[in-house]
Amino acid sequence: MKTVDYIALCLVIIGAINWGLIGFLGFDLVRVIFGDMTIVSRIIYALVGIAGLYALSYFGRLRSE
Repeated sequence: MKTVDYIALCLVIIGAINWGLIGFLGFDLVRVIFGDMTIVSRIIYALVGIAGLYALSYFGRLRSE
């Protein structure tokens, strides 16, 4: 895997953990650490979203292997 793939995968995992915490416990870890919709938390949410969209390309690469 390329470096970008590893970074995207880590961000997707972080996002999945955060959504799991929100779903099961009602606890938003990003909000607790960085504040309620501060610029930093918005950047983190945006990066996780972009990483999720990038991770969709994994399906095409898996099919070609």
